Amino acid sequence: MKRIMIAALGAVMFGPGAMADAKLTDTEVAKVKQAIAAWGCEGGKYEKESEGSGVLEAEDVKCKGGQYDFRLDKDFNVLAITRD
Repeated sequence: MKRIMIAALGAVMFGPGAMADAKLTDTEVAKVKQAIAAWGCEGGKYEKESEGSGVLEAEDVKCKGGQYDFRLDKDFNVLAITRD
């Protein structure tokens, strides 16, 4: 039973979800910045999820109310904002 648990844990930790996210192009970065600026926010780190979902991420974005993480779709529409 322990071996099965260890194997399952390894699959989760080192499986496809553990892959590094991809960097955005300069054009994509500009569009993400524009989208988060519409919410009165700026800065952060920008990445594209490597799972092929097309979801873009803006992490550690500074807003008046604190620091947030943004998730955007491939058309740069905000899907979710979470407090960091």
